[in-house]
Amino acid sequence: MEMKPEVVGDALTRLRRARGQLNSVIEAMEEGRDCAEVLTQLAAVSRALDRAGFKIVASGMKHCQQAREDGDEPPMTEQELERLFLALA
Repeated sequence: MEMKPEVVGDALTRLRRARGQLNSVIEAMEEGRDCAEVLTQLAAVSRALDRAGFKIVASGMKHCQQAREDGDEPPMTEQELERLFLALA
């Protein structure tokens, strides 16, 4: 399935935010900041990445459902979408 910006726009926004958070984690580690602060920020990055992945899968599910409703062949099967979803879990 093509990753069109209009399909995954929210996920892209989340990934950009996660990139900024990850840069902050790296800077904090390079500056020798407190371990708890670094781990808290790292956990936020992890959650942001997970949510972006789930958003991409959800968008794919909507896209495939719309294709079915339009009488077209969906770009992915339900099994392929399920496998991708479980890869994130």
